Amino acid sequence: MATNITWHPNLTYDERKNLRKQEGCTIWLTGLSASGKSTIACALEQLLLEKGIGAYRLDGDNIRFGLNKDLGFSAEDRNENIRRVSEVSKLFADSCMISITSFISPYIEDRSRARELHAKDGLKFIEVFVDVPIEVAEQRDPKGLYKKAREGAIKEFTGISAPYEAPEAPELHLRTDLKTVEECTLIIYEYLLREKII
Repeated sequence: MATNITWHPNLTYDERKNLRKQEGCTIWLTGLSASGKSTIACALEQLLLEKGIGAYRLDGDNIRFGLNKDLGFSAEDRNENIRRVSEVSKLFADSCMISITSFISPYIEDRSRARELHAKDGLKFIEVFVDVPIEVAEQRDPKGLYKKAREGAIKEFTGISAPYEAPEAPELHLRTDLKTVEECTLIIYEYLLREKII
């Protein structure tokens, strides 16, 4: 851990918010693989941008191919992956952007730490449980990951050989086997309106 570093003060969050005319927050989508997290995140990002609202999506594609390309999928590496994503999403929120994260993030403790990190700086953190029965997720299985996990080719696969700890009190709970992508996206958008974030 670095010790001889100094924080360089700059604009405050409120100053940025007034200049950008936008509040920042993190929308944290969590759920099983193939639950629909990334699809909803993409749709939400597009909707917000079309309405002139600054938003950016963080997911396995743009994080694990760059910032976290040194991490594997052990429990320790997955924890570190989520820790780094928490820090990056907080920076986006602090810049008065809407950060949309889409990660399985299977452990309550990791998601709680992400929430606490935001709360410490007075930033909003919106946990969205993208929920689907595992049978439906396995039927979707767009990347064939469940099949590989069942065959033993993938070790520690969430929902099969590794646990998923469902959120206990998420701000939003979306059942993607019961609602369309468009409906789920609108639910999040309307929540942001109700909470006067946008």
